[in-house]
Order: sequence, then C-alpha cells, then structure tokens
Amino acid sequence: MLEIDNLTHVYGSGPSAHRAIDGLSLSVAEGELLCIVGPSGSGKSTLLRSIAGLIKPTGGAIRVEGALVSQTPDNLAVVFQDYSRSLFPWMSVADNVALPLRRKGMDKKGRREAADEALESVGLAEAGRKYPFQLSGGMQQRVAIARALAYRPTLMLMDEPFGSVDAQTREDLEDLVLQVRGHHKMTIVLITHDIDESVYVGDRVVVLSKAPARVVGDLKVDLPVPRDQITTREHSDFVHLRAEVGRLVRGVESETSPA
Repeated sequence: MLEIDNLTHVYGSGPSAHRAIDGLSLSVAEGELLCIVGPSGSGKSTLLRSIAGLIKPTGGAIRVEGALVSQTPDNLAVVFQDYSRSLFPWMSVADNVALPLRRKGMDKKGRREAADEALESVGLAEAGRKYPFQLSGGMQQRVAIARALAYRPTLMLMDEPFGSVDAQTREDLEDLVLQVRGHHKMTIVLITHDIDESVYVGDRVVVLSKAPARVVGDLKVDLPVPRDQITTREHSDFVHLRAEVGRLVRGVESETSPA
C-alpha cells in the first residue's frame, strides 16, 4: 500500500538549514495499522505531510499503491490533531462530512447518504444538523474521522489525532479507530507521541530517532483481539512492548534491532 524509499527532507538552506528526515525507508502492507512514534521534534509530522503530498521532500520517493506521490493522492484522507481548525464552523456537521465528496463528482443525494452513513459509523447519527461548535471536542474529532471515512480512502493518515482531548475521550477514540478500521478494511498510518496508544491500536510500531529522523525500531504487535482498554493494557505482552518502545524513543540500548 505504501512504500517510502530513502526519504530526506531539509528545511531551508545554508548554515541555518534543518535536516528533519535523513534517508528514511519503510513499507506498509494493505490493511495494516501502523503507528509511528518518536521524540518531540523528530520529524513525524513532516513525514506524514510528505506521504500526503502536502510538501515535496528534498530526496527519495514515496509510492501509494505503486504510484509515485507528487501531489495529494485521490485515494488518501488525512485526520489532523486540530479538529477545531479542520471543520468549517459555518457549515453543518453533515455538510462538513460531505464536502470532500464533491471532488468525486457525487450528486447531492449521494453525498448526503454517504455523510449520514459515515456519521452513523462513528456514533453521531443524530448530529448531522448541528454545527461543530455545538459538539464537544471528542465529538468534533469523530466528525473529522467521519469525513475521512465518507471519502472511502484506501489509505488514511492520522496526525496525533487524539492529542487535544481528555484521557477518557482519547480511549474512546482509540477504540473507534479499531472499530472503523475493522469495518472499512482500510490501511491506517497513525502518528502519535503516546507510547501506550501506539501499542494498543497498532499492528506494528515504528520508532523514529531524534531529528534527523531515521527508523531505529520496527516492532510487531501481537496482542489478543478484540482489544480492550483494561485487559489489553494488563497483558504481559503489552507491558513488555510499551517498555521496549519507550527504550527506543529515549535512545536507551534495546533488545530490538533497527529495521
């Protein structure tokens, strides 16, 4: 689904240039949920924006379903952390969800049906006529996820999507991602700074070094399914994996070899 080959990105030029990513390579299989973690400022968001075609990397190549990324792919959707800025306050919830579907040439009736279905899938079937400001932060992020789902992407990118909500809402949204991933059978790349979250939702966890970003760890998550916020986090494999990811993020010598 996704191939990243020797990706490099440098901001600026000359003595003040900042190398955010340096020769990073990884691949993501179809249907996989990959979590990417790393220290603050490690280039995680730069990586996501490069995959999305929002910025052009300095070097290397990115392919989605075999096609070289030179602009935002048609089969891709992005969910950002700041839901308050990603939703248009003057549009109803349903209209926010339906807006990207115009790009697909769908008629008004088709857009409305797709929006209603997506809202139902995130537990907001009755919220379509409301406006974003009438919803809680967690509900607004559900709307942002619904908008991505309505577009029916084959690849969904999520940039620290739960960083602005409280702990209980964060857990609910983590479970929502697992639920919609299972229902829609899509590939998801989730950027997060939360180590526990990466192990809880991911099939794999890729750990990045401090900037310039390189892959320093690639761990398979083999936890029982379905996952549960209580029993999964108590599982011995969960405890071991979160410790292993933590060591890698902090640059402590690890049992896991770099990818």
